[in-house]
Amino acid sequence: MKKTLIIIFISLLFLSSCSGERNIEEEKKVVVYTSVDQHIAEEILNDFENETGIKVLPVFDIEASKTTGLANRLISEKDNPQGDVFWSSEIIMTLKLKEEGIFQPYISEESLNIPKSYKDKDGFWTGFGGRARVMIVNKDIFKNGEYPSSVYDLTNEKYKDYKKAIAYPMFGTTLTHIFVMSQNWGLDEAVQYFVDAQENNTLIVDGNSVVRDLVASGEIAFGITDTDDAFAAVKDGKPVEVIYLDQDSIGTLVIPNTVGLVNGCSNPEEGKIFMDFILKKETENKLIEMGFIDISLNDEEPDLKFLECDFQKAYENSDELLEEIQNALVR
Repeated sequence: MKKTLIIIFISLLFLSSCSGERNIEEEKKVVVYTSVDQHIAEEILNDFENETGIKVLPVFDIEASKTTGLANRLISEKDNPQGDVFWSSEIIMTLKLKEEGIFQPYISEESLNIPKSYKDKDGFWTGFGGRARVMIVNKDIFKNGEYPSSVYDLTNEKYKDYKKAIAYPMFGTTLTHIFVMSQNWGLDEAVQYFVDAQENNTLIVDGNSVVRDLVASGEIAFGITDTDDAFAAVKDGKPVEVIYLDQDSIGTLVIPNTVGLVNGCSNPEEGKIFMDFILKKETENKLIEMGFIDISLNDEEPDLKFLECDFQKAYENSDELLEEIQNALVR
């Protein structure tokens, strides 16, 4: 009898151990590299975990090197990928990663309504949820309400006596902006724009949030930033006005978020599920409610004049442009 009880006890321990091992083995996870601001990304990632039961292991970037830092990391890990999905707050570095062979194709059914210009035709990346480049103006400095509203106002002699700012154009959405400028204006003129801006009392600072904070505090009069940063200042009750750039002329640049599935990743099926989730209209609506984006790419066209551009063509001269701008700017 005693021998029988011992056998039963050992059998139960064995079954319990096997069950535990099976649970560990069956735990699903996805590693998401993202350049999106951490407080924004974490809420979306938590929603994904709650809806799917898949554990998210996030890797975030820092403000000063937004997107570029993670992109370089993905390239360095190409032969031994550590991430499954790259969720970027912009598009140009995503194009670089595609060129480097970092992504594998995946076309989500949730992307069918997204315009063709905002997704790769072969599914290597998909854009969603746009942010616009805007002018943020301190209303206490411009009390007459005649606010600067053009990308050209950073170089306009009319505003020489006003301090203004733009983020360093080697990272993030300002990098995208200068690539599009070079497509529309030519490389030399795009580089010269930043040189002229500096000579016209424009600071080159480390990030769009820095531009916002300087304007909100009154240290500078105006600057170019993104809608998520600008509207955060409005929400906080800062004395600022937000103006979409060049609505009476060339239009404002709308920069999408982008997402791609890492080639050779460890959790491709979970990565695809994450992409389906992030591209859903409901997720885009949540990002709009949070103030991170303000333009839907999964819906009818917004009442906004877009700056016309071809992101792929804008990227083609990127290496030469980056070298030229780095040599030209004084920091």
